[in-house]
Amino acid sequence: MAGPTPRIMKETQKLQTEQVPGIDVVPNKDNFRHFYVKIQGPDNTPYAGGIFTAELLLPEQYPMNPPKVIFCTKIYHPNIDNLGRICLDILKDKWSPALQIRSVLLSIQALLSSPNPDDPLNNEAAEQWKNDEQNALKKAKEYTQKYAIGK
Repeated sequence: MAGPTPRIMKETQKLQTEQVPGIDVVPNKDNFRHFYVKIQGPDNTPYAGGIFTAELLLPEQYPMNPPKVIFCTKIYHPNIDNLGRICLDILKDKWSPALQIRSVLLSIQALLSSPNPDDPLNNEAAEQWKNDEQNALKKAKEYTQKYAIGK
């Protein structure tokens, strides 16, 4: 495997020097394409107070192809399935090489603030969000308490 590209080096350096509020990113010292991410649950959401861990992997074709991001912390959200996969347009068909790791993480953070049950990956959560939002929010808060606080 070749060494880090100038773009990856620049993005990694920028993530370390200009931290994203509420997001902590640590590069894997053994693999320059692998990052450990901690996202604070946004205030005024059922995820508030939680710390959600995720991993971000840059494919060989980055930046032509989007990063892969997987939640490691269990979360109840219509756009994140039980395996931690995320349904987010910029990680699929709306990806652009102009986007950076930083913009991906900000988009994931925004997704926690405003779930989109009309484009679900977790159908059960999406249905509950549409039909009984109060209970969906309650369940999301319970998951946050159980899996993302004090771990």
